[in-house]
Amino acid sequence: MTEPQRKKGLLIVNTGDGKGKTTAALGMALRAAGHGMRVCFIQFIKGTWKYGELESVKRFEGLIDFHVMGKGFTWKSEDLEKDKAAAREAWDFSRQAMRGGQYDLVVLDEFTYLLAYGMIDDQTAIAALLERPEDLHVVVTGRRASLELRGAADLVTEMRPAKHPLEKGIKAQKGIEF
Repeated sequence: MTEPQRKKGLLIVNTGDGKGKTTAALGMALRAAGHGMRVCFIQFIKGTWKYGELESVKRFEGLIDFHVMGKGFTWKSEDLEKDKAAAREAWDFSRQAMRGGQYDLVVLDEFTYLLAYGMIDDQTAIAALLERPEDLHVVVTGRRASLELRGAADLVTEMRPAKHPLEKGIKAQKGIEF
């Protein structure tokens, strides 16, 4: 292996059916903020329910901008056209965050779902990710990342389930899973 010669913004994909994709991205955001980097964390699917990440990130005001853009939109929506419009609006916001120059890291949480369900065109999205500023890091999370997105990424991590407490009837725990 040769000695690395340059720095560049990385395109990172956290995907798979296992738990931990968003948590890993949050850890990266906290690490970046700890080094004084500016972070934009954009959640595409999660709705208005309260969870611990939002409370924690408030402590990094000025370094981490956290945007919950989703209304919980999914393939089970009652108004898919409205949800597609919201997804496109969130994607427009994300592209501005990537091009704006104020961030060192942009996280697109649960973004793969918008691609998988055709809410955003896969090829157009990948082109925008590849055309980002050279020093900008971008993390994309969500299940079912396409082969094209995986191929475009510099780093891909696939989370796979091995064991989960739900299998024993244990519900999601506050502070652990939300």
